[in-house]
Amino acid sequence: MISTALTQLFDLRAPILSAPMAGIAGGALAAAVTRAGGLGVIGGGYGDRDWLKSQLAAAGNTPVGVGFITWSMAKRPDLLKLALDHAPKAIFLSFGDLRPFAPLVKQAGIPLIAQVQTLRDAKVARDEGADVIVAQGTEAGGHGSIRSTFTLVPEVVDAVGLVPVVAAGGVADGRGLAAALMLGAAGVLCGTAFVTSEETLLHPNVKAAAVAATGDDTLRSSVFDVARSIDWPEPWTMRTLRNAFSDQWADDFDGLRSNAAREAARYAKARDAGDTDVSAVIVGEGIGLIHAVQPAAQVVQRIVDQAEKLLAR
Repeated sequence: MISTALTQLFDLRAPILSAPMAGIAGGALAAAVTRAGGLGVIGGGYGDRDWLKSQLAAAGNTPVGVGFITWSMAKRPDLLKLALDHAPKAIFLSFGDLRPFAPLVKQAGIPLIAQVQTLRDAKVARDEGADVIVAQGTEAGGHGSIRSTFTLVPEVVDAVGLVPVVAAGGVADGRGLAAALMLGAAGVLCGTAFVTSEETLLHPNVKAAAVAATGDDTLRSSVFDVARSIDWPEPWTMRTLRNAFSDQWADDFDGLRSNAAREAARYAKARDAGDTDVSAVIVGEGIGLIHAVQPAAQVVQRIVDQAEKLLAR
């Protein structure tokens, strides 16, 4: 067992959090990660109250966290109350100003996990009383910014004092966990490592495309946000696999916007059908370390076992 400030805070057997991937990380995945010894986190997504309620129910009595895209939740602050009323293991906030919401989380007595992509935001999270700070590097799948995990993590560790820091971005096996601990982190946040898990809410075609890919196949861009008409603020872009759609439009956002209705309909149809030539496969650079679709519990155990062997050496 690897004991850190993170495992002690949440009474975990493994210093691993699952990322609150919007539309992917539902209650079944979060519960599976928690039962395996880590802390699973449901992705609150873009404000679908009924979806969030259904996924909280799917987690059952297993203690899990709930994560929100902060700038999106600011449009639907009632979702935070919904999550807090379920007494989650933690609230996870990322991508936006957490200052209006941090006091509400703290007043409820729920641990606050704040994900940041810059040193400045790490200091804000520290000052707002975050119990855990996730330092997310650009290697991560989904939305992120431009700093790399390898340098961002120790810089944040040095800046935030006794607040446990979790490394995110490019961590997909035990080597990544061991390296994160050497950088001063108290654990890791994994998204890509779990994206092909049996419990994720993804079409089988998407999982198959992910398993077949390598880190060389990824792209950080806003092309799929434009296709989905989701107005993500700067500086955040999304890392996905390249495909025919991104090859066509990644360098022609004006053209994509000019054909917005047609391309949005084409994208939605492809997403529902699992057509990965058009719809996004949202993974990070660590996807080249994932070689199978398997239960989330096996992913947790594989990462921990490998890390323990490396640390013992």
